[in-house]
Order: sequence, then C-alpha cells, then structure tokens
Amino acid sequence: MRIGIPHCGNAYVIAEALVQKLGNGKNELIIPPPTSHRTLDLGVKYSPVEACLPFKLTLGNLIEACELGADTLIHARGTGVCRLGYYVKEQEQIIRDLGYDAHFFTLDVSQNRVKSIMRLIKELTNDAPWSKIISAFSFAMGKLFALDEMEKVIHKVRAVELEKGRANQVYRQAVKAISEAQTIREVRNTAKEYVKKLGQIPKDPKADPVKVGIVGEVFVVLDPFANMDIEMELGKLGVEVERTMSLSRWVKYRLFLNYLGIDEWEQVHKAALPYLRRSVGGDGWESVGEKVVYARDGYDGVIHLAPFTCMPEIVAQNIMPSTEEDIPVLTILYDEQMAKPGMITRLEAFVDLLKFRRKRRRK
Repeated sequence: MRIGIPHCGNAYVIAEALVQKLGNGKNELIIPPPTSHRTLDLGVKYSPVEACLPFKLTLGNLIEACELGADTLIHARGTGVCRLGYYVKEQEQIIRDLGYDAHFFTLDVSQNRVKSIMRLIKELTNDAPWSKIISAFSFAMGKLFALDEMEKVIHKVRAVELEKGRANQVYRQAVKAISEAQTIREVRNTAKEYVKKLGQIPKDPKADPVKVGIVGEVFVVLDPFANMDIEMELGKLGVEVERTMSLSRWVKYRLFLNYLGIDEWEQVHKAALPYLRRSVGGDGWESVGEKVVYARDGYDGVIHLAPFTCMPEIVAQNIMPSTEEDIPVLTILYDEQMAKPGMITRLEAFVDLLKFRRKRRRK
C-alpha cells in the first residue's frame, strides 16, 4: 500500500514515526507537499461551494497525495453536528470521480477513539505484534510532545526577541531535527538542545508584551496555513500567545486520561455554564469557556479563530459579547476569499487596542 494523509500542523511527524518503526517494506507513506495555494485551489475547485475551509484544504492534500501515487488514504471522521462526520464519504466520492481508485481508512476521533486507532494500525501493519505497535506509538508520541513543547516556548520568545524572525529559524531547525531523530532518547535530547537555543536568543529587556489567548475550531487553530501563520504574525507585533489546544494534549486526554475519568475541559465547561450549558458541536462550547478562563487569568485579549460557515463557532461568536468578563475578543473567520494583509491590518488594530486598554488600567 502507498498510504496518503492530509496535513494538520505537525501531525505528519507522527505518521512518519509510526511508519519508521512499523515499516515492513510493504507499505509506503506518501506525505503530500506542504499545504499551499495550489492545495487550496484544488480543494476549492472540487469541493461543494458551502464546504468549510478544513474540508477544502484536506481534500486538496488528498488529491496531491493521489497525484504522488497514493492508493490508500487516511482521514478522520466524527459524530455530532460538526460537518467532520461527512468529510470521509464526500471526499471519497470526489476522489473517485476524479479517477483515482483509492481506498479510504477512517479514524474515529469522537467515539471509540483508542479502538479505532489500534484497529487502523493493525490493518496497516499486517497484524504486527502489539509490543511493536506500542513501542512505535510511544516513539511517535514522544516526537509529538517534543514539538508541542517547542511551540509553547516559541510563543513566548517571539514576543520579546530583539531580532525578529530568529526564533522562527531555530524552530524550523528543531522540527527538522526532531523529525529525523531515530530514538526516543535522541528526541528528548534534541528537544532540550533546541529549547536551550531558544532561551539563548537575545531578548529586548524593555519588552512588555501583551498576552493573548487563542481559541476556536481545532483545525484552523492548529494549522499554520489555515490560520495564515497568525501566531507568527502576533509575535512580530510583540504579542505573547497562549494556546491551550494542541495535538499532544488531545492524545494525552482523549486516548488515555478520559478513560480514567479525567476531563481536560471540565473547568472550561464550568466557566461557560452561565452562558452555554451543553455542547453545540465541534469546539464551540470550549471557545466560550476559554474566553472566560483567559479573562480570569488576566490576559489582555482573546482571538477566536474559525472557518467561515462553521456553525459551532458561530454560536460561540454570538455568545462571547454577552459574557460579563471584560476582555476584548477578535473573531477571524477563514475561507478561500480571505487575504493575509487584511488579517494583519485587523491584528494591528486589535493589538493597539489592547495596549491602550492596558496603559489606561495602569494609570
């Protein structure tokens, strides 16, 4: 099998690590080119007009994987009111209509998650022994946690570095080095090395960055192309970014701690209760609760990211202004029509507002 996957942030590193440890010579991983405007153009061309941006981008990824010879495609599916539940069937039909005879494997990210992942791995590895699968999974998770730890550090360094762009250079080197690591020990040592390098970047002693929390729909929040590198752009403006959502956090809780009765969103859901008492699908409930939590924690503002037409996030967007917490929220809705200069202009105005409010509070 030649297995193709869509992109979502650094998720491809997990797939590479699993294949590296479980490869038996019969399966080849086809990673499509990094998401680009060509990817988006392909997705827009063949998607229904009303489809959301994550649908169009992942469809474009899968088409590019098929162009490289993939005959097996992996994609996520879910349940509830989010349109993720329709992705696989609709994209499979589009791929077949384009003349590609690709078989789809689905990964359930809503219910029976562990069972779905393990079934998928067993099918793709020709029933490899469980000891080998667990070892490979641990190796892949080690890389994922290392990358997410690097992201947490760079969110703080970008805001205060003297030479703008230096942290991004070190981060790109770190992603490459962690991706190429062959053992879990090498992954850990590499992560420590690059965290140290980020810490050694010259910082502006006079810097006093405003702090902004990022909330919203998971794909747009995690994928730099989908959100037009918003975290990097905020760093250029001297903003320290905090983002609760990450792939490693999802794995840690959804695949393990949730089954022990530990809910990672319990406090967030409690914070949202005065305004929203149940899930509205996707990440809408969490977006409302996180706004409240960030306000209580003293953040200067919140940026809410979502695909245009995303119903759960539209619900959250309309609730946020009615909460009693006094914290500005900037909602950015992404689709193929949006231009990056327009987003940057809105960010600049929002950051100016946050700085003005903080200056006034301190008087």
